[in-house]
Amino acid sequence: MFAPGTHSESEALAGFLDDQLAALRTAAHGLTDAQAKQRPCRSTLSVGGVLKHVTHVLRGRTQPRVVDADGYAVFADSFVLRDDESLEGALAAFDEVRTAFLADVRATDPGAPMTEPPAPWYGRHEPTPSVQRYALLHLVEELARHAGHADVIREELDGAQAASLHLAVVGAPGNDFVRPWQPA
Repeated sequence: MFAPGTHSESEALAGFLDDQLAALRTAAHGLTDAQAKQRPCRSTLSVGGVLKHVTHVLRGRTQPRVVDADGYAVFADSFVLRDDESLEGALAAFDEVRTAFLADVRATDPGAPMTEPPAPWYGRHEPTPSVQRYALLHLVEELARHAGHADVIREELDGAQAASLHLAVVGAPGNDFVRPWQPA
């Protein structure tokens, strides 16, 4: 959990974003490739697919893409960990992009002007003048949503819950409320 303190706005944003990224990565702890690709809910999402998608989104922060039919196909594919892809590879790509993304956020002036690209799925067809703060807060919203997706999918897969997985990842002993996750 990102601890309270006298953080700059950029550090606070990076801290909350990193918390969501840590939660996403933790949801994959101990999964096999087959489990990471499973879709146990009515949704088409898998833990591996969510990780791959978030990697795609974070990469887009520093490498903007064109929103057209080809770009949409790439976007749609970002939700699927294909048969020729592994959880290990998805995690390596995620870790690499996470580090660069967080460095970019820390170096960003939240008040700096920017142009938000079109988002036709929201009915916004033209670029819109904005500030970096908007884009970063939108990422907090999106990453929290996807971390929640990953938590639910993981719990459906094997009953593992976020707090127990977190203790297992950080090597903490547990307490009266929660115990570290262990494979069945």
